[in-house]
Amino acid sequence: MKKFILTLFTALLVCLGTLTVAQADDYLRIGMEAAYAPFNWTQDDDSNGAVKIEGTNQYANGYDVQIAKKIAQEMGKEPLVVKTSWNGLIPALTSGKIDMIIAGMSPTAERKKEIAFSDSYYTSEPVVLVRKDGDYAKAKTLEDFKDAKITSQQGVYLYNLISQLPGAKQETAMGDFAQMRQALESGVIDGYISERPEALTAEAANSKFKMIQFKQGFDVSEEDASIAIGMRKGDSRIDQANAAIAKISMDDQVKLMDQMIKTQPVDTDTDDADDTFFNQVLKIWKENWPQFVRGAGLTLLISITGTVAGLLIGLLIGVYRTAPVSKNKVLASLQKLFGWFLNIYIEVFRGTPMIVQSMVIYYGTAQAFGISIDRTAAAIFIVSINTGAYMSEIVRGGIFAVDKGQFEAATALGMTHGQTMRKVVLPQVVRNILPATGNEFVINIKDTSVLNVISVVELYFSGNTIATQTYQYFQTFTIIAVIYFVLTFTVTRILRFIEQKFDTDHYTTGANQMQTGELKQ
Repeated sequence: MKKFILTLFTALLVCLGTLTVAQADDYLRIGMEAAYAPFNWTQDDDSNGAVKIEGTNQYANGYDVQIAKKIAQEMGKEPLVVKTSWNGLIPALTSGKIDMIIAGMSPTAERKKEIAFSDSYYTSEPVVLVRKDGDYAKAKTLEDFKDAKITSQQGVYLYNLISQLPGAKQETAMGDFAQMRQALESGVIDGYISERPEALTAEAANSKFKMIQFKQGFDVSEEDASIAIGMRKGDSRIDQANAAIAKISMDDQVKLMDQMIKTQPVDTDTDDADDTFFNQVLKIWKENWPQFVRGAGLTLLISITGTVAGLLIGLLIGVYRTAPVSKNKVLASLQKLFGWFLNIYIEVFRGTPMIVQSMVIYYGTAQAFGISIDRTAAAIFIVSINTGAYMSEIVRGGIFAVDKGQFEAATALGMTHGQTMRKVVLPQVVRNILPATGNEFVINIKDTSVLNVISVVELYFSGNTIATQTYQYFQTFTIIAVIYFVLTFTVTRILRFIEQKFDTDHYTTGANQMQTGELKQ
C-alpha cells in the first residue's frame, strides 16, 4: 500500500509539473465558453487565426476570438483563451482567473453591479430556432408561437424575451446552447430564442433546424442587444480595450461576422440518410479518440487520487475520534474543540453538492484571499476532502463493527491506542470497508463531471466540446456513457479481486468456531 501511494503521489507531481501556467505579464487571459459558434468555438489546430486554449492541446476561434486578438495587440500581449462555462465566467473574472470576458455577453444592469464593461463590439438580433418539420416552422410573427414550449440560455437576456411571445410556454432555462439543440432535436422543446449568428450556425449544421426571423420582432433595449467586453471594476486597461474597439467600424464588424460564419467548422455529412447511428458514433470516435482518452485519463487521475486521499483522511479522523480523552484539562479542551471542527467539516461537505464546493473553493479562495490554485490541483483537493467527509463516517462504522473485546484484549497486553488501531483494528476495518470504498471510487469517477464548472478538462468536458464541434450530441454522449461504464465496470472488478485476496479460508465467525469446538468434544 505504501509503494502504491508513493507511486500515485509521484505520478500526480509529474502530471501537475507538466501543466503550463501562463504568466499574467505575458498573456491576456480571455474567458469564453468556446462553444457558441460563430462567436466562439473549439477546434483542433491553429488554422484561420485560432488562439491556444490554456491547459489543452486545442484552440479557440470565432468572432470573439478575433476581437480578443485585436484587444491583445493594442495592449502588447499574447491572447490566451481560458475555456470556462457560462455561469463561471463572472466568478472567474472577479477572482482573477481571467483578465476579461469576451463571450457574447450583454452589459445588463445586473452584471454592471459586479463587473465593468467596454464599449459595444457587436449588436445582436434575437430570433427563434425551431424544427423544420415542427408545428411552428411556418411562424412569421411573435403571435404564432401560442402553446409553443420555448426556452433560452440561463443568465442571458434572451430568456426574458419569451414573455413577448403571447401564449408561449416558458420552459426552464438551460445551461448552454448545446443542451438547447439537443432538446430541440429530440422534441423536448418546440424552439429556443437565440441570436441570429448562432441560429444561422445551428441551421447550417443541422438540416432539421429552421431559423425564424421577424420583420417586427422582439422589443429589445440597446443595453441588451449590444455585446461588450467584461472587465474587473477599476481595471485601467478598459481604455485600451475601447481604443481597439473604436478602430472596428460597423461594416468591419459585419464583414468579420460573415467571415466567421463561413469559417466555422460544420460537418456537412451529419445528416446523411445512409449513415447509420452506429457509423456516426464510430466516425466520431475515430476522429476524436485522443480527446476522449485524455479526458478519461484525467478523470481517472482525479478519482483515484481523490479516493485514496479521502480514505486516508477518513482513517485518520476515525482513529482520532475513537481516541481516549486526555487527562490533561488543556489537552482535553483542545481535543474537544478539534472534534467540533471535524464535525463541522463532515457535515458541511456531506451536506453540500460538490459542484457548489468547486465554485467556492476554486473561485472563492482567489477572490477572498488572493490564492490562485491550479484547476487540476483544485479538482483533486475538492474530490479528496469531499470523499474524506464520507469515508470518515464509513471508517467510524467499520471501527464500531470490530468486537469490543479486541480493544480490551489489546489494552490488557499493554498496547497504546495507536498500537491497537494500527495492529489490531485498522487491518480489519480496511477489509470491512472495501465495498464502501469501491462504491465511493465509482461515485467519484462519475462525479468528476461536475468539475467542468471550473473548466477541468475531464471526460465530460472533453466530450461536450466534441459535441459542440460535431453537432452530433446523442452520438457523442453515447461514447461518453460507454467510456464511463467501462471505467466503473473495470474498477468494480478490480476491487472485487482485491476483496477476494483479503479473504482467507481460515476466516470464520465466532458461531462457527463454537460449533467446531462442540464437534471436537
